Amino acid sequence: MLLAIDPKSGVPLYVQIKEELKSLIVKGVYPPGAQLPTVRQLAVELRINSNTVARAYTEMERDGIISTQQGRGTFVCGLPDTLEADAKEQQLNALLERLLGDAYSLGFQAQDVFERLKQKLRSE
Repeated sequence: MLLAIDPKSGVPLYVQIKEELKSLIVKGVYPPGAQLPTVRQLAVELRINSNTVARAYTEMERDGIISTQQGRGTFVCGLPDTLEADAKEQQLNALLERLLGDAYSLGFQAQDVFERLKQKLRSE
């Protein structure tokens, strides 16, 4: 599993699980129709209470992102268009923050990054 949760972040674990799973769905790691781990499997893997995972799954099911089929498992339905657009926007913002943070740590300024980005875009 590729979920990265941080018990010390101050964000409730069920929210972190929900957001991480949405991110993996947007990235295509879990495409529509893919089966998710069971609540118990994910709880054991993350070393957290299964009720926490169940709450994340319940909210995702309520949002229409996943569907639980009795006796078969939990499957990805996909993200509603508005949620997918929001999730992609959040991922882009996080990517840009990492880019700027890395550039600053190398001694570059925002204007340097902007100019390099323009050059890169022109060359493609």
